Amino acid sequence: MTSRLATDLAALASRRQAMGVAALGLGGLVAACQETVAARTASGEACLLTPTEIRGPFPADGTNASGQTLSVFGQRELVRQDIRSSFAGMTGEAPGVRLDCAIRLVSAQTCVPLAGRALYLWQCDAAGDYSLYHRRDVNWLRGMQASDADGMVRFTTIIPGCYGGRAPHVHIEAFKSLDAATSGHASLLVSQLAFTEEECARVYEASREYGASLANLRRWPATRDFAFSGPEEERMAQTIHLTGSPEKGYAGTATVTLG
Repeated sequence: MTSRLATDLAALASRRQAMGVAALGLGGLVAACQETVAARTASGEACLLTPTEIRGPFPADGTNASGQTLSVFGQRELVRQDIRSSFAGMTGEAPGVRLDCAIRLVSAQTCVPLAGRALYLWQCDAAGDYSLYHRRDVNWLRGMQASDADGMVRFTTIIPGCYGGRAPHVHIEAFKSLDAATSGHASLLVSQLAFTEEECARVYEASREYGASLANLRRWPATRDFAFSGPEEERMAQTIHLTGSPEKGYAGTATVTLG
């Protein structure tokens, strides 16, 4: 089986070619991937635009990133808060430490919350596998929510595993609305979010289902990850900050700024 890192790097290479920056090498590509814009309100408050990152090879959003065209879009059960279980006729629940994640969507132009936007979130499981690709018998850890009046979307999921070559992360794709997401309209943003590494290490030490995640995390922290290796301010803005414990589960918070 092709490694998860190899498929991520293959997707990264495809994006490099599309951007016409192959001659820059990896360092130049990272800079291009992580270019951000600070939008300011009249009061001078800065809102750091969430950078575009690669979709990755396992989105199941109708794109053909891995050579397979798979889509969970249009399935009514996809719109849900708790994404730990399979849906639409598939069964099973992803094992792992619980994470209740609240992500606020805000405008880069005004810094105010954005209501009614749709956010699709997908991630690997504790073993580092992605449903529908590595595990074709399940479709867990995929879900979509519409933001409320405060710009919030909430997902109940698990702390993801850390596979070789990547820091722990989730993928996100934002749309103008749920209808736009399910009717083929282009997304507003495709990106990734990292995690508070100290808490991930605690999870991996305490929970057997995470396998080699702790060793992988030590080799590949976010500072070495192509998606998160920019300046610290940008990396922190692109991080889900965790509070809690492996025994009781975690709450996570993050902000996604849309242009």
